[in-house]
Amino acid sequence: MTEENAQKQEYMEIEGRKNQEGTVAEGREPRQFRDSHHQDDPEVRELAEAIDNYKMSNRRRFITYEEILSVVKSLGYHK
Repeated sequence: MTEENAQKQEYMEIEGRKNQEGTVAEGREPRQFRDSHHQDDPEVRELAEAIDNYKMSNRRRFITYEEILSVVKSLGYHK
């Protein structure tokens, strides 16, 4: 099992996505920005990955605007 698959497994377990046998239900990965990772723009990819990593490390499926701002600032952006 790859690290990404292990993270997905852990995330889905936290979200309670298990089937009747008690194993994690298969389905679409619950990452909001996953499809953006293939973008040509490296800044878009960097932000999407940073948000996904934040959500995984904090075990959050949805994050607030304040949390998004903290991720953006952690990447070095400022007004």
